[in-house]
Amino acid sequence: MGAVFTGGPDGAGLRIAIAVARYNDLVTNALLAGARAGLLRHGVAEEDIDVAWVPGSFELPLVADRLARTERYDAIICLGTVIRGETAHFEYVAGGAASGIGRVALESGRPVVFGVLTVDSLEQALARAGGHVGNKGAEAATTAIEMVNLLRAIESSS
Repeated sequence: MGAVFTGGPDGAGLRIAIAVARYNDLVTNALLAGARAGLLRHGVAEEDIDVAWVPGSFELPLVADRLARTERYDAIICLGTVIRGETAHFEYVAGGAASGIGRVALESGRPVVFGVLTVDSLEQALARAGGHVGNKGAEAATTAIEMVNLLRAIESSS
C-alpha cells in the first residue's frame, strides 16, 4: 500500500483569516464566535486570527481572494448565512458564494473553507450556529486546520 495522508487538529503557529458576512448577523456573529473558539481550542493564537467583515455572502469570494493574495494566512474561513426566500435570489447568492469560494481555494492553493449556511429558515440557521445541531463555524475552524496540515503532509512527502 502507498502513502496515506491525514491532517491533524494542531493549529499552533497557524495564521487564519475569517471573512464574515454582516447580513444575517444574528447568525453570523454566532458562527464567528464558534470559529474563533474552535481555532483557539486547537492551538491557534488569538493574535493570529484576523477577521474581515463583508456586506453579504456574495462578497465573500472577493475578500477571500484578497486575503489569500497577501500570503499572510495559512487558511481562510468564509462564514455567512443565506436563507431561502420567495425568489430565485437564494440560488444566485448561495451558488455564487460556493463557486467563488471554491475557485479561490483552487487558484490560491490555500484552504478556503465554505462555512456558509444555506437554509430554509432562520430557525434552521440558528440551530446550526450554536443550537441543537452544533456550530458550523467551529466545524469550519477544524476543517481549516486539518486542511493546512494535510496539504503540508502531502508537500513534505515529495
